[in-house]
Amino acid sequence: MDERFSYNTYLVRRKILKLVGGAFHFYDPMGNVVLYANMKAFKLKEDITIYSGEDMQEAMLSIKARNIVDFSATYDVFDAQSNEKIGGLRRKGLKSILKDEWLVLDESDNQIGVIKEDSTALALVRRFLTTLIPQTYSCVINNREVCEYKQNFNPFVVKVNVDFSMDREQIYDRRLGLAAGLLLCAIEGKQS
Repeated sequence: MDERFSYNTYLVRRKILKLVGGAFHFYDPMGNVVLYANMKAFKLKEDITIYSGEDMQEAMLSIKARNIVDFSATYDVFDAQSNEKIGGLRRKGLKSILKDEWLVLDESDNQIGVIKEDSTALALVRRFLTTLIPQTYSCVINNREVCEYKQNFNPFVVKVNVDFSMDREQIYDRRLGLAAGLLLCAIEGKQS
């Protein structure tokens, strides 16, 4: 597997000066850009490609929504070079009104884990009172926390720290975990 997917921590940052759509940079622990994604605006069916750099010469991952504008959307994640399906991420639509929740799926669509927002009380405060409280999510696979997604406090720039350090056995595919980080930054970031 490419070394870009070998780090324990990443920062996913959404570019602020883009008028429509979204540009996302993935930084390694040393602050180097290791991946880049450009999301087009006004698409009814999301199709996001994550590249090895801003030059967009080498596609690394592909994230494809199964349906057109779906509240409980499922996103399939593929290795762009082999076209092998890595897994999927399914947003729990109605449940996510009060507290964000995503199912983590394997390549055969079996649920292997869940990504949940930190607490219902904080989630309600974020939605109805103030957006100044950053979101935190934990990913649990096989009853073990394997990753944490933590939004930085910044009202103008969406940044999500992705921390795989508790996943010593690497049961959570980093490629799927980074796709989840991008979706949390792009989709859940729109709520705030």
